[in-house]
Amino acid sequence: MSRKLFGTDGIRGTANQEPVTAETALAIAKATGREFVRGDYRHTVVIGKDTRLSGYMLESALMAGFISVGMDVVLLGPVPTPAVGMLTRSMRADLGVMISASHNPYQDNGIKIFGPDGYKLSDEVERAIEARINSGDAKLAPAHQLGRAERLEGAFGRYIEFVKSSFPRGLRLDGMKVVVDCANGAAYRVAPKVLYELGAEVVPVGVYPDGFNINQRCGATEPGRMQEAVVTHGADFGIALDGDADRAILADEKGNVVDGDQVMALIARSWQESGRLAGGAIVATVMSNLALERYLTGIGLDLIRTPVGDRYVVERMRSGGYNVGGEQSGHIVLSDFATTGDGLIAALQILAVVVQSDRPASKVTQLFDPFPQLLRNVRFNGGAPLEDEAVQAAIRAGEERLGAGGRLVIRKSGTEPLIRVMAEGEDDALVEEVVAEICDIIEARAGDKPAKLRRAGSAGAE
Repeated sequence: MSRKLFGTDGIRGTANQEPVTAETALAIAKATGREFVRGDYRHTVVIGKDTRLSGYMLESALMAGFISVGMDVVLLGPVPTPAVGMLTRSMRADLGVMISASHNPYQDNGIKIFGPDGYKLSDEVERAIEARINSGDAKLAPAHQLGRAERLEGAFGRYIEFVKSSFPRGLRLDGMKVVVDCANGAAYRVAPKVLYELGAEVVPVGVYPDGFNINQRCGATEPGRMQEAVVTHGADFGIALDGDADRAILADEKGNVVDGDQVMALIARSWQESGRLAGGAIVATVMSNLALERYLTGIGLDLIRTPVGDRYVVERMRSGGYNVGGEQSGHIVLSDFATTGDGLIAALQILAVVVQSDRPASKVTQLFDPFPQLLRNVRFNGGAPLEDEAVQAAIRAGEERLGAGGRLVIRKSGTEPLIRVMAEGEDDALVEEVVAEICDIIEARAGDKPAKLRRAGSAGAE
């Protein structure tokens, strides 16, 4: 059975419209709870959220659903997604749930579910949950076995200490001025505090959430505000997190963007030199630049590619025993520390290299020049545009034009009604022509309105 509710990163959509309604959240909680009630003991689920207004609605519905099948609920309040994964394991909970639509605007929301090991659920388990929902198989607990709910007031404090422990022992950020843009999202309290406690002078941006301004002209998807603040304040480094802080786009002291590909390359080299890198390779998606692959080959490392989505990166890391992986868009997974992408931990690893090198970030973080790469998103009205014969013919023609020195990646977004068209190669003009031609065909056959083009190294979503 295919999954209909779950996409590449949980369940996501417009708040108060299917599938992101209170009714569906209640059904999801009951079905998921029943799937994980596996013994005669008190079962527990921890629930975190970002700062969207709709989080209150979904939090209450999920809480009621889990309690109704006999699970105790621990409410974490606004915390980053990786904090939910960490606390699920730390507290020996049976489940963790994050209410967030990540980089999407406030109108959207979503539900991400973690198993007792702190990792996101597999496709197989998600299918089993959907089967329970479809069959109505969510046996309610008798009155004496109903769950209870409590709020863990110190959740963000636990996460702060966890993140600080990832920074090399004995190293400090004293003398460093760091801009951190929290996107008015889940990290608005924890990120500035972590940096301050490690010794940095902190310039906070996007730390006044109001339920509506998450990711609004700020954060990892629009890092310009962070870049401008770095230059204005004469900072040494910049960090732009997304709404749930599972990814980050960085900037050097000149305000130049450091994207996920550069971050993975620098961590891979650093960990290789210290003997810490596992498996002689890193894991990245098909969106990562060819220049990253060539750089890694040059230092004796392999690049293993997966479909887009940090869950697929994590699955390949776990199956192959690798400890560094991620996405160009800034999801960096360092399994020595976390079970999912963690923007703050990734930023600290780069800051550690900068401090230890005693050089400006601009001299440390740009390890290679990316190939010309262009991504364009085409919104569509429904159906299956990629199965259209004219679209398929345009794709084949584009692949032939790019040849062996380029790549073409075309896929349907797992979180929005978009077709993402990405091409890269050594000839910038050819890349632009190929993308334009394919997008024109898609728009003519199934399009709504085109989104803007995105160059390699920018912060668009994967």
